[in-house]
Amino acid sequence: QVQLVESGGGLVQAGGSLRLSCTASGRTFRSYVMGWFRQAPGKEREFVATISGSGSSTYYADSVKGRFTIARDNAKNTLYLQMNTLKPEDTAAYYCATKFGVVAITIRPVEYDLWGQGTQVTVSS
Repeated sequence: QVQLVESGGGLVQAGGSLRLSCTASGRTFRSYVMGWFRQAPGKEREFVATISGSGSSTYYADSVKGRFTIARDNAKNTLYLQMNTLKPEDTAAYYCATKFGVVAITIRPVEYDLWGQGTQVTVSS
């Protein structure tokens, strides 16, 4: 079964850090674009960061640029999101996703083919 499983969410104080992980199973994801998205209650799912299959290209939402870092370990079939200097407005459910095929990075959720179940990040003020 092809699936993505996120972990690493939790409760943290403003200014703190968390590292999210997304482990892929069922097939090799090393060629695929992967991304992180988030969704707060009552809001639409929004783009956070994306990374190319090789890891050489990354792109971030302006709201997280300079604070979050996306990375991948293709040998482990795992995607990461290092989140530093967290703010209360970062509170959301965070989802990893992948787009099958050798394609360019994209920030549009509709272009992603497979999603994880999400992990909750709560930042207290």
